[in-house]
Amino acid sequence: MNTVARSERWSGYALLTVMAIVVVIPFLSVFLASLQPAGTPVVGLTWPERWSWDNYETAWSVAGFSDLIRHSLIIAVGVVPACLVLSALAGYALGTMKLPGGNAMAAFFIAGLTIPVELIVVPLYFDLRNLGLTNSYLGVILVEIALFMPFSVFWMRTHFLSTPMSLVEAARMDGASSATILVRILLPLARPSLMTLGLLVFMWSWNQFLLVLVLIQDTTKHTAPAGLGFFVGQNSTDIPTLAAGTIIVMLPILILFVVFQRSFIAGLLQGAMKG
Repeated sequence: MNTVARSERWSGYALLTVMAIVVVIPFLSVFLASLQPAGTPVVGLTWPERWSWDNYETAWSVAGFSDLIRHSLIIAVGVVPACLVLSALAGYALGTMKLPGGNAMAAFFIAGLTIPVELIVVPLYFDLRNLGLTNSYLGVILVEIALFMPFSVFWMRTHFLSTPMSLVEAARMDGASSATILVRILLPLARPSLMTLGLLVFMWSWNQFLLVLVLIQDTTKHTAPAGLGFFVGQNSTDIPTLAAGTIIVMLPILILFVVFQRSFIAGLLQGAMKG
C-alpha cells in the first residue's frame, strides 16, 4: 500500500512539474525577448547578451499604456463587484431555498455557459447602438456582467448547496431573516469561493479583446488588450518591444495572483472537496 501511495505521489509530482514547465517556458521566453535590444530578431528561448529595459519605456509611451490600463481598470472595477454581489444573491437563493422553478432557473444559467461570445457580439453591437451604449464603458460593463453571470451563479450555487443546512435552519429558528443569514453566517464562510471568483472574473474582464474591439470603436477608449492589438499591428517587426508590451498587459493579473494566491488556491480546493 505504501508503495502504491508513493508511486501515486511521485506521479502527481511529475505531472505537476510537466504542467509548470508548459506554463513557465512560454512566459519566460516572452520575458527574455522583452529584454533584448530593440529590433533584435528573436527565435525561441534566447538569453539576452545585453539586457535592455528601454523596451518597456518605449512600449509604455508609444502604445499609451497608462490610459489603456486605466480604461481596463474602469471596466473591471465595474464588472467584478457586480458579478460577486449578483451571483452571491442568486447562488444563495438557488442553493438554499426551495424556489418554484429553481432547478429550471439553475439549468438556464448553466446553459449560458455554452454560448460563445463570438456568436452574440454582432447582435449585441446593434442592440447597444440602438440604446446609445456603444463607445461607452457602461455598455461593455453591462455586457461583461451578463457574460460572466452564468459561471458566477453556477459557482456560488455549488458553494451554497454544499453548506450544511443545519446552520441555515438553526439561524431561522432563532428568528434570523434571509438577509441576516446570508450576510452574517454564509458570506463569511464563502470568502475563499468569492475571492477565487473575483480573481477569475477580473482576469476574464481584463483579457476581453473581441468584445471591446467591436463595442468600442473609438481607439482613445480602448482597453489594454485591444490597445496591444493595435500596437502589434504598428510594430510587427520589433519583437522585443512587442514582448515588453505583452508583459505590461499581463503584469496586473500576475500581481493579483501572486498577492491572492493563497485565497485563490483555498477557493479551488474548497470547491474541489465540496464537489
